[in-house]
Amino acid sequence: MLPLSILDLSPICEGGDAAHSFRNSLALAQHGERLGYRRYWLAEHHGMPGIASAATAVLLAYVGAGTSTIRIGAGGVMLPNHSPLVIAEQFGTLESLYPGRIDLGLGRAPGSDQRTAQALRRNLDSDSDQFPQDVVELMDFMSKSPRQAVRAVPGMGLEVPVWILGSSTFGAQLAAHLGLPYAFASHFAPQQMMQAVEIYRKTFKPSAQLQKPYVMLGFNVFVADTDEQARFHATSWQQAFVNLRSGRPGRLPAPVEGYYERVGPSERALLDSVLACSAVGAPDTVRESVNAFIARTGADELMITSQVFDHQARLHSYGLLAEVRESALSKV
Repeated sequence: MLPLSILDLSPICEGGDAAHSFRNSLALAQHGERLGYRRYWLAEHHGMPGIASAATAVLLAYVGAGTSTIRIGAGGVMLPNHSPLVIAEQFGTLESLYPGRIDLGLGRAPGSDQRTAQALRRNLDSDSDQFPQDVVELMDFMSKSPRQAVRAVPGMGLEVPVWILGSSTFGAQLAAHLGLPYAFASHFAPQQMMQAVEIYRKTFKPSAQLQKPYVMLGFNVFVADTDEQARFHATSWQQAFVNLRSGRPGRLPAPVEGYYERVGPSERALLDSVLACSAVGAPDTVRESVNAFIARTGADELMITSQVFDHQARLHSYGLLAEVRESALSKV
Protein backbone atom coordinates (compact mmCIF):
# COMPACT_ATOMS: atom_id res chain seq x y z
CA MET A 1 0.00 0.00 0.00
CA LEU A 2 1.40 3.40 -0.97
CA PRO A 3 2.27 5.44 2.15
CA LEU A 4 0.52 8.77 2.64
CA SER A 5 1.87 11.60 4.78
CA ILE A 6 0.73 15.06 5.87
CA LEU A 7 2.29 18.42 5.02
CA ASP A 8 1.02 21.22 7.26
CA LEU A 9 1.63 24.96 6.93
CA SER A 10 -0.21 25.59 10.20
CA PRO A 11 -2.50 28.02 8.36
CA ILE A 12 -3.74 31.14 10.11
CA CYS A 13 -7.33 31.60 8.99
CA GLU A 14 -9.21 34.88 8.75
CA GLY A 15 -10.52 35.63 12.21
CA GLY A 16 -7.95 33.34 13.86
CA ASP A 17 -4.45 33.65 15.27
CA ALA A 18 -1.25 31.61 15.55
CA ALA A 19 -2.24 30.05 18.89
CA HIS A 20 -5.42 28.69 17.34
CA SER A 21 -3.44 27.41 14.34
CA PHE A 22 -1.03 25.55 16.60
CA ARG A 23 -3.88 23.77 18.38
CA ASN A 24 -5.33 22.80 15.01
CA SER A 25 -1.93 21.52 13.85
CA LEU A 26 -1.62 19.26 16.87
CA ALA A 27 -5.14 17.97 16.33
CA LEU A 28 -4.30 17.24 12.68
CA ALA A 29 -1.15 15.33 13.63
CA GLN A 30 -3.07 13.28 16.19
CA HIS A 31 -5.80 12.63 13.62
CA GLY A 32 -3.19 11.52 11.05
CA GLU A 33 -1.58 9.22 13.60
CA ARG A 34 -4.90 7.50 14.30
CA LEU A 35 -5.58 7.15 10.57
CA GLY A 36 -2.23 5.55 9.78
CA TYR A 37 -0.48 8.41 7.95
CA ARG A 38 3.27 7.77 7.95
CA ARG A 39 4.63 11.28 8.57
CA TYR A 40 3.56 14.72 9.67
CA TRP A 41 5.78 17.51 8.36
CA LEU A 42 5.78 21.26 8.90
CA ALA A 43 7.11 23.76 6.37
CA GLU A 44 9.31 26.74 7.25
CA HIS A 45 7.98 30.06 5.96
CA HIS A 46 8.62 33.58 7.20
CA GLY A 47 6.83 36.91 7.06
CA MET A 48 3.60 35.37 5.70
CA PRO A 49 0.41 36.42 7.49
CA GLY A 50 -1.30 33.12 6.73
CA ILE A 51 1.42 30.66 7.81
CA ALA A 52 2.35 30.08 11.46
CA SER A 53 5.12 27.47 11.14
CA ALA A 54 8.11 29.86 11.06
CA ALA A 55 9.75 28.42 14.19
CA THR A 56 9.56 24.93 12.76
CA ALA A 57 11.61 23.01 15.34
CA VAL A 58 9.75 24.64 18.24
CA LEU A 59 6.37 23.70 16.80
CA LEU A 60 7.57 20.16 16.10
CA ALA A 61 8.45 19.79 19.79
CA TYR A 62 4.86 20.71 20.66
CA VAL A 63 3.47 18.24 18.13
CA GLY A 64 5.85 15.51 19.27
CA ALA A 65 4.68 15.84 22.86
CA GLY A 66 1.09 15.25 21.77
CA THR A 67 1.73 12.25 19.51
CA SER A 68 3.46 8.92 20.01
CA THR A 69 4.02 6.96 16.78
CA ILE A 70 3.74 9.13 13.68
CA ARG A 71 7.05 10.39 12.28
CA ILE A 72 7.38 14.17 12.57
CA GLY A 73 9.71 16.45 10.71
CA ALA A 74 10.48 19.50 8.65
CA GLY A 75 9.30 19.74 5.09
CA GLY A 76 11.48 21.56 5.23
CA VAL A 77 14.06 23.64 7.00
CA MET A 78 15.34 26.32 4.62
CA LEU A 79 19.00 25.79 5.33
CA PRO A 80 20.40 29.06 3.92
CA ASN A 81 18.55 30.82 6.75
CA HIS A 82 20.46 28.92 9.42
CA SER A 83 23.80 27.71 10.65
CA PRO A 84 24.15 23.95 10.05
CA LEU A 85 25.32 23.58 13.65
CA VAL A 86 22.14 25.19 15.00
CA ILE A 87 19.94 22.88 12.93
CA ALA A 88 21.99 19.85 14.04
CA GLU A 89 21.42 20.90 17.66
CA GLN A 90 17.71 21.58 17.16
CA PHE A 91 16.98 18.30 15.43
CA GLY A 92 19.36 16.46 17.72
CA THR A 93 17.22 17.77 20.56
CA LEU A 94 14.04 16.58 18.82
CA GLU A 95 15.56 13.16 18.13
CA SER A 96 16.61 12.90 21.79
CA LEU A 97 13.07 13.74 22.89
CA TYR A 98 11.29 11.54 20.33
CA PRO A 99 13.81 8.88 19.24
CA GLY A 100 13.24 7.20 15.92
CA ARG A 101 10.47 9.60 14.88
CA ILE A 102 12.30 12.63 13.43
CA ASP A 103 12.84 13.54 9.76
CA LEU A 104 14.88 16.51 8.55
CA GLY A 105 13.90 17.81 5.12
CA LEU A 106 16.22 20.50 3.76
CA GLY A 107 15.56 23.15 1.13
CA ARG A 108 17.63 25.95 -0.34
CA ALA A 109 14.89 28.55 -0.89
CA PRO A 110 14.44 31.26 1.76
CA GLY A 111 10.75 30.51 2.32
CA SER A 112 9.98 34.22 2.24
CA ASP A 113 10.21 37.40 0.17
CA GLN A 114 13.59 38.99 -0.50
CA ARG A 115 13.42 41.61 2.28
CA THR A 116 12.45 38.98 4.84
CA ALA A 117 15.15 36.68 3.51
CA GLN A 118 17.73 39.40 4.06
CA ALA A 119 16.54 39.89 7.63
CA LEU A 120 16.87 36.13 8.22
CA ARG A 121 20.43 35.72 6.96
CA ARG A 122 22.81 34.57 9.63
CA ASN A 123 25.50 36.83 8.17
CA LEU A 124 25.91 39.05 5.13
CA ASP A 125 27.91 36.36 3.34
CA SER A 126 25.15 33.72 3.51
CA ASP A 127 24.52 32.31 0.05
CA SER A 128 22.03 29.70 -1.19
CA ASP A 129 24.75 28.46 -3.56
CA GLN A 130 26.47 27.08 -0.45
CA PHE A 131 23.53 24.73 0.10
CA PRO A 132 25.31 21.48 -0.92
CA GLN A 133 28.24 22.24 1.37
CA ASP A 134 25.88 23.18 4.20
CA VAL A 135 23.99 19.89 3.80
CA VAL A 136 27.23 17.89 4.01
CA GLU A 137 28.37 19.91 7.03
CA LEU A 138 25.04 19.38 8.78
CA MET A 139 25.10 15.63 8.16
CA ASP A 140 28.66 15.47 9.48
CA PHE A 141 27.58 17.20 12.71
CA MET A 142 24.99 14.42 13.24
CA SER A 143 27.30 11.56 12.25
CA LYS A 144 28.88 9.07 14.67
CA SER A 145 32.42 10.23 13.80
CA PRO A 146 32.33 13.93 12.82
CA ARG A 147 35.30 15.27 10.89
CA GLN A 148 34.89 18.72 12.44
CA ALA A 149 36.39 19.78 15.74
CA VAL A 150 33.13 21.43 16.84
CA ARG A 151 30.55 19.03 18.23
CA ALA A 152 26.75 19.27 18.02
CA VAL A 153 25.40 18.49 21.49
CA PRO A 154 22.83 17.06 21.23
CA GLY A 155 23.10 15.88 17.65
CA MET A 156 26.38 14.04 17.28
CA GLY A 157 25.85 10.36 16.58
CA LEU A 158 22.08 10.59 16.21
CA GLU A 159 22.07 10.42 12.40
CA VAL A 160 18.66 12.02 11.93
CA PRO A 161 17.40 10.97 8.46
CA VAL A 162 17.95 13.80 5.97
CA TRP A 163 15.79 14.46 2.92
CA ILE A 164 16.46 16.88 0.08
CA LEU A 165 13.51 19.02 -0.95
CA GLY A 166 13.22 20.73 -4.29
CA SER A 167 11.08 22.30 -6.97
CA SER A 168 13.66 22.05 -9.76
CA THR A 169 16.31 19.67 -11.05
CA PHE A 170 18.98 21.08 -8.71
CA GLY A 171 17.66 19.28 -5.66
CA ALA A 172 17.21 16.08 -7.65
CA GLN A 173 20.87 16.09 -8.65
CA LEU A 174 22.03 16.78 -5.10
CA ALA A 175 19.80 14.11 -3.54
CA ALA A 176 21.02 11.55 -6.09
CA HIS A 177 24.67 12.45 -5.54
CA LEU A 178 24.40 12.18 -1.75
CA GLY A 179 22.18 9.09 -1.83
CA LEU A 180 19.32 10.74 0.04
CA PRO A 181 15.53 10.50 -0.32
CA TYR A 182 13.99 13.22 -2.46
CA ALA A 183 10.79 15.18 -1.90
CA PHE A 184 9.52 17.29 -4.80
CA ALA A 185 7.23 20.30 -4.24
CA SER A 186 4.76 19.29 -6.94
CA HIS A 187 1.90 20.60 -4.81
CA PHE A 188 2.78 24.16 -5.88
CA ALA A 189 5.55 23.90 -8.51
CA PRO A 190 4.87 20.90 -10.75
CA GLN A 191 6.49 22.17 -13.93
CA GLN A 192 9.80 20.26 -13.63
CA MET A 193 8.47 17.33 -11.60
CA MET A 194 8.90 14.53 -14.14
CA GLN A 195 12.27 15.78 -15.31
CA ALA A 196 13.56 16.06 -11.75
CA VAL A 197 12.30 12.60 -10.78
CA GLU A 198 13.90 11.05 -13.86
CA ILE A 199 17.26 12.70 -13.13
CA TYR A 200 17.12 11.58 -9.52
CA ARG A 201 16.37 7.97 -10.33
CA LYS A 202 18.89 7.70 -13.16
CA THR A 203 21.82 9.25 -11.27
CA PHE A 204 21.16 7.97 -7.75
CA LYS A 205 24.19 6.68 -5.81
CA PRO A 206 23.51 4.36 -2.84
CA SER A 207 24.57 5.64 0.58
CA ALA A 208 24.62 4.49 4.19
CA GLN A 209 21.20 6.06 4.65
CA LEU A 210 19.52 4.81 1.47
CA GLN A 211 20.26 1.94 -0.92
CA LYS A 212 17.85 2.80 -3.73
CA PRO A 213 15.97 5.93 -4.88
CA TYR A 214 12.97 7.03 -2.86
CA VAL A 215 10.65 9.72 -4.20
CA MET A 216 7.98 11.53 -2.25
CA LEU A 217 5.73 13.95 -4.17
CA GLY A 218 3.62 16.77 -2.81
CA PHE A 219 -0.05 16.52 -3.74
CA ASN A 220 -3.06 18.71 -2.94
CA VAL A 221 -6.17 16.79 -1.89
CA PHE A 222 -9.62 18.10 -0.98
CA VAL A 223 -12.10 15.33 -0.25
CA ALA A 224 -15.68 15.85 0.90
CA ASP A 225 -18.90 13.90 0.80
CA THR A 226 -19.74 15.41 -2.60
CA ASP A 227 -17.79 16.93 -5.48
CA GLU A 228 -19.56 20.26 -4.88
CA GLN A 229 -18.53 20.42 -1.23
CA ALA A 230 -14.92 19.60 -2.06
CA ARG A 231 -14.75 22.28 -4.77
CA PHE A 232 -16.22 24.78 -2.31
CA HIS A 233 -13.59 24.01 0.36
CA ALA A 234 -10.80 24.22 -2.24
CA THR A 235 -11.64 27.86 -2.99
CA SER A 236 -9.86 29.01 0.18
CA TRP A 237 -6.61 27.56 -1.11
CA GLN A 238 -7.23 29.00 -4.58
CA GLN A 239 -7.87 32.48 -3.20
CA ALA A 240 -4.78 32.31 -0.99
CA PHE A 241 -2.55 31.31 -3.90
CA VAL A 242 -3.85 34.03 -6.22
CA ASN A 243 -3.45 36.60 -3.44
CA LEU A 244 0.12 35.47 -2.77
CA ARG A 245 1.17 35.56 -6.43
CA SER A 246 -0.51 38.96 -6.80
CA GLY A 247 1.61 40.43 -4.00
CA ARG A 248 -1.25 40.41 -1.47
CA PRO A 249 -0.41 37.61 0.97
CA GLY A 250 -2.89 37.26 3.80
CA ARG A 251 -4.61 34.86 6.11
CA LEU A 252 -6.38 31.84 4.69
CA PRO A 253 -9.73 33.20 3.48
CA ALA A 254 -13.13 31.67 3.96
CA PRO A 255 -14.40 29.67 0.95
CA VAL A 256 -16.71 31.31 -1.56
CA GLU A 257 -19.08 29.75 -4.05
CA GLY A 258 -17.95 29.78 -7.66
CA TYR A 259 -14.56 31.43 -7.09
CA TYR A 260 -12.72 29.60 -9.88
CA GLU A 261 -15.46 30.42 -12.39
CA ARG A 262 -15.36 34.12 -11.51
CA VAL A 263 -11.64 34.79 -11.71
CA GLY A 264 -10.09 36.27 -14.83
CA PRO A 265 -8.23 34.25 -17.47
CA SER A 266 -4.77 35.08 -16.08
CA GLU A 267 -5.71 33.95 -12.58
CA ARG A 268 -7.32 30.81 -13.93
CA ALA A 269 -4.23 30.01 -15.98
CA LEU A 270 -2.09 30.49 -12.87
CA LEU A 271 -4.22 28.08 -10.86
CA ASP A 272 -4.29 25.52 -13.66
CA SER A 273 -0.51 25.66 -13.99
CA VAL A 274 0.90 25.76 -10.48
CA LEU A 275 -1.82 23.70 -8.81
CA ALA A 276 -2.01 20.96 -11.41
CA CYS A 277 -1.07 18.19 -8.95
CA SER A 278 -4.37 18.11 -7.12
CA ALA A 279 -7.42 15.97 -6.49
CA VAL A 280 -10.69 17.67 -5.58
CA GLY A 281 -13.98 15.86 -5.11
CA ALA A 282 -15.89 13.07 -3.45
CA PRO A 283 -14.01 9.84 -2.58
CA ASP A 284 -14.58 8.16 -5.95
CA THR A 285 -13.43 11.26 -7.84
CA VAL A 286 -10.31 11.60 -5.71
CA ARG A 287 -9.49 7.89 -5.96
CA GLU A 288 -9.36 8.15 -9.74
CA SER A 289 -7.21 11.29 -9.70
CA VAL A 290 -4.74 10.00 -7.12
CA ASN A 291 -4.33 6.62 -8.79
CA ALA A 292 -3.70 8.34 -12.13
CA PHE A 293 -1.01 10.51 -10.50
CA ILE A 294 0.67 7.48 -8.92
CA ALA A 295 0.60 5.61 -12.22
CA ARG A 296 2.14 8.57 -14.05
CA THR A 297 4.92 9.29 -11.56
CA GLY A 298 5.68 5.99 -9.84
CA ALA A 299 5.87 7.89 -6.54
CA ASP A 300 7.03 5.90 -3.52
CA GLU A 301 5.03 8.12 -1.16
CA LEU A 302 2.65 11.08 -1.36
CA MET A 303 2.86 14.10 0.94
CA ILE A 304 -0.69 15.39 1.18
CA THR A 305 -1.52 19.02 1.82
CA SER A 306 -5.04 20.32 2.28
CA GLN A 307 -5.51 24.03 2.96
CA VAL A 308 -9.10 24.01 4.20
CA PHE A 309 -10.56 26.96 6.13
CA ASP A 310 -12.87 24.92 8.35
CA HIS A 311 -10.81 22.73 10.69
CA GLN A 312 -13.39 19.95 10.97
CA ALA A 313 -13.76 19.83 7.19
CA ARG A 314 -9.97 19.55 6.93
CA LEU A 315 -9.88 16.61 9.33
CA HIS A 316 -12.77 15.03 7.43
CA SER A 317 -10.84 15.38 4.17
CA TYR A 318 -7.83 13.51 5.55
CA GLY A 319 -10.16 10.89 7.01
CA LEU A 320 -11.92 10.27 3.71
CA LEU A 321 -8.57 10.03 1.92
CA ALA A 322 -7.44 7.41 4.43
CA GLU A 323 -10.58 5.40 3.59
CA VAL A 324 -9.80 5.75 -0.11
CA ARG A 325 -6.28 4.49 0.51
CA GLU A 326 -7.52 1.45 2.40
CA SER A 327 -9.90 0.51 -0.38
CA ALA A 328 -8.05 1.21 -3.60
CA LEU A 329 -4.76 3.10 -3.56
CA SER A 330 -1.64 1.13 -4.38
CA LYS A 331 1.68 1.76 -6.03
CA VAL A 332 1.25 1.04 -9.71
